[in-house]
Amino acid sequence: MTLHELAARLGCRLEGDGAIDIRHVATLEDAGPGDVTFLANPKYAARAARTRAAAIIATDELPAAPCAILRTAQPYLAFTAAVGLFAPDERPAPGVSPLAWVAPDADLGDNVHVGPFAVVGAGARVGARTILHSHAVVQAGARIGADCVLYPHTSVRNRCQLGNRVILQDGAVIGSDGYGYAPRPDGTFEKIPQVSIVVLEDDVEVGANATIDRPAVGETRIGAGTKIDNLVQIAHGVRLGRNVIAAAQVGIAGSTTVGDNVMLGGQVGVVGHVAIGKGVRATAQTGIANDVRDGALVSGYPAIDNRDWLKASAVFKRLPELKKAVADLERRLAALEAAGRGGE
Repeated sequence: MTLHELAARLGCRLEGDGAIDIRHVATLEDAGPGDVTFLANPKYAARAARTRAAAIIATDELPAAPCAILRTAQPYLAFTAAVGLFAPDERPAPGVSPLAWVAPDADLGDNVHVGPFAVVGAGARVGARTILHSHAVVQAGARIGADCVLYPHTSVRNRCQLGNRVILQDGAVIGSDGYGYAPRPDGTFEKIPQVSIVVLEDDVEVGANATIDRPAVGETRIGAGTKIDNLVQIAHGVRLGRNVIAAAQVGIAGSTTVGDNVMLGGQVGVVGHVAIGKGVRATAQTGIANDVRDGALVSGYPAIDNRDWLKASAVFKRLPELKKAVADLERRLAALEAAGRGGE
C-alpha cells in the first residue's frame, strides 16, 4: 500500500512523499527501501538518523529523519497495527477435518475450524469463528467463546470457560487439577478432588506450556485483557484482575488475589493466600510473601520497596570486605579493652 494509505489506516500525520510504496515492516537496523519502521524510545534517536527505511513512525519529539515520518503520540501501538496490516493471512478455512472428533451433542458456532486430531467433547460449545488447531482438546461441557484461537496440543478441561477472543498458545492447559492433598495419619496423602472450574474472561492470552489449575471449590478466574507468558503456573483458586501481565516462569500459589493492571516480571514467585493490590509492579525474580499495597514497585526476596532493594543490592558485592573490616575492628577493640584492663 502507499504511505498515504498507511498513514490513514494508522491515524498518523504524514510528513513526506505519500506516494511511496510500503511493502514490509522492519526494525530500525534492518529496514530498507519499501519498509516502515518505528521509534518509541528516544535513546535510539541516533539510530533513526541512520535508518534506510522508507518511513518511520515516531512522535513529534523526533525533529527529523532521512525518510518520511508518520507522526503519532503512540508509535509503538501504531507500529503494532502496521505489523497486522502486512501480516500474511494464515487463518484456516472453516470446517471440521475428517480426522477430528466432535461429539454428536457438541455445539459448534458459525465458521468454526476444527483441525486434524482435534477433539470436542460431549456437550461442549465452541463460539463462532473460533479456530481449534490440530490436537487441540476441548473436553466435555467446556465453553469456548467467539473468535478464539487454540493452537496445537492445547487443552481446555471439562466445564472450563473461555470468553471471546481468547488465545491459547501451544501446550497451554486450562483446568488442570489443583495441587491439593490431605495428609493421612500414616504419612501418605489423600488427593483432594479438584472438581470446580477455570474461567478466562475476554481477550486473555495464555503462553506456551502455561498451566492454570482448577480448584476443589469456587473457581480460578483470569480477568479480561490479561496476558500470560510461556511456562507460567497459576494455582487453584487464584483470581487475576483485568489487564495483568505475567512474564515467563511466574508462579502464583493457591487462593491469591491479584488486582487490575499488575505487572509481574520473569520468575516472580507469589505465595498463596495473599493479596496484591492494583497497579503493582514486581521486578524479575521477586518473591512476594505478604500482601502488597496498591501501586507499589517491589523487588527482591522477601519483596521490599524497589528503591530499598537497589540500595541493599549495591552493598551485596561489598559484603566480604565489610565482614573482614568488621572482624578487624572487633580485634582492635578487643586489644584496646585488654590494654585498658591491664593498666588498672
